[in-house]
Amino acid sequence: MRYFRAAICVALCLFGLSRPTIAQDVTLSSPDGAIEVVGNLLGFDGEFYRVDTQFGELTVDGSGVRCDGPGCPSLSDFVAEVTLSGSSTMAEVLLPALIEGFALRNGYQTARTQFDARQFEYTLSRDGRAAARFNFYVSNTDEGFADLLANQADVVMALREIREAERVLAKEAGMGDLSGANRGRVLALDAIVPIVAPSNPVKRISLTQLAEIYAGQITNWIELGGPDAPISVHLPVEGAGLAQAVEDKLLGPAVLSLTDGIRRHDRGSTLVRSVVTDPFAIGLASFAETGTARMLTLSGPCGFTLSAGRRMIKTEDYPLTSPMFLYLPARRLPRVARDFLTYLRGPSAQIVIRRAGFVDQAAERIPMALQGERLTNAIKSAGPDIPLEELQRMVTTLDGLQRLTMSFRFEAGSSRPDAQSRSNIELLAREVEAGVYDSKRLVFVGFSDGEGPAAGNREIAQQRAEAVRKAVEKAAETANLDRISIETEAFGEALPIACDDSAWGRQANRRVEVWVR
Repeated sequence: MRYFRAAICVALCLFGLSRPTIAQDVTLSSPDGAIEVVGNLLGFDGEFYRVDTQFGELTVDGSGVRCDGPGCPSLSDFVAEVTLSGSSTMAEVLLPALIEGFALRNGYQTARTQFDARQFEYTLSRDGRAAARFNFYVSNTDEGFADLLANQADVVMALREIREAERVLAKEAGMGDLSGANRGRVLALDAIVPIVAPSNPVKRISLTQLAEIYAGQITNWIELGGPDAPISVHLPVEGAGLAQAVEDKLLGPAVLSLTDGIRRHDRGSTLVRSVVTDPFAIGLASFAETGTARMLTLSGPCGFTLSAGRRMIKTEDYPLTSPMFLYLPARRLPRVARDFLTYLRGPSAQIVIRRAGFVDQAAERIPMALQGERLTNAIKSAGPDIPLEELQRMVTTLDGLQRLTMSFRFEAGSSRPDAQSRSNIELLAREVEAGVYDSKRLVFVGFSDGEGPAAGNREIAQQRAEAVRKAVEKAAETANLDRISIETEAFGEALPIACDDSAWGRQANRRVEVWVR
């Protein structure tokens, strides 16, 4: 008889949360007893056992083995268990709303049990019998990834992309490459927005000024055209995904670091309340959690202004977009969890996301008639590099078409699409496969910033448009592309949406749009 023995995992103490150790001793035996797998049971999805053995993590078909030991689940009254850990913004409102929507659509009844401020569960039942439990640990993005790496969570709720160190640790732990396709999924869209009290007289702020406030270089409102009063600066706690996104998206491009003395908050709601009650405070908050605070408009020296809004966030024209992610290890989840993940990508979930106050990913169409401000900016920017004839060519090409809110941008200094754009590629590909654009005309239109010669910028924009088109066609594996007219076009720097004086503005201007008729 061959024996596979596994060492017992050490007990884990994580961030002050008291929770039971998931792994338990089991022995899985073949019917004839010739083969045994011994180790710690990490999970059972109703079909397959997941066991930690001395040879690593193994997945074993439950139909071909007998389970013995204190950790063996009951096969007759099995209840699927799924644990989600991470962002409080996602855990407190968004995911509960989606679970309720999923349950209603699939004939489940739901019951919520609150254990404490940081732990609750949803039980899904049918005909009086529990079918699944969704367990939530409410913390922040850092702790969510730590729980996943410690096998204390199945899904991470994150307000930022996975860090390289986390990716490496997850891969070494046998969880696959969490930066790969379908491992990190955009659930909803969000943005980092500067907020002040309604009584604060300042209405606009540049991204450079905002970065300098959080770096401690601007400390008085008088420097922003406001009263002579010190600025009280607010931000989520360290480890929170939004706070880390601020460092990545706001301070990073300016090569600045956060100053000391920032007032930190473990909940977005407490940050907003603190800002609203202090006329000299400024905070960076989630677009979905601004409450009664007033959002500042972003401005630049060239006169362009950008305000956070649903369509601005969907198109990623607002420069501080910050998607909400679910990260999944490369292992089987229970069937009900897989069904839930499929539901999250469908149109019903997009309606729930919007009703919950978040920005969904459903494609919207923006007609040319609503492009007036952008066309005005284009005319203002016309000059020797962008003659009037080029603008006329652009208007003629796009006349009669509608812009989709799916846009595509690239990581700084890279040809790789950013996270929101990678999600958009998959979304657009699924719509193409479903025949949404059959007998229609899709035009991928490339734009650039104004740095360098106009002809070179137009060529780069054309290459990006073609790259996005090819990525969508590759992802749409089952589509009949003969039913769609797909084209690429480029206008370089002809249609700026932000000032080119900063890295943020140039990043916003470098994009591929999709227009449809």
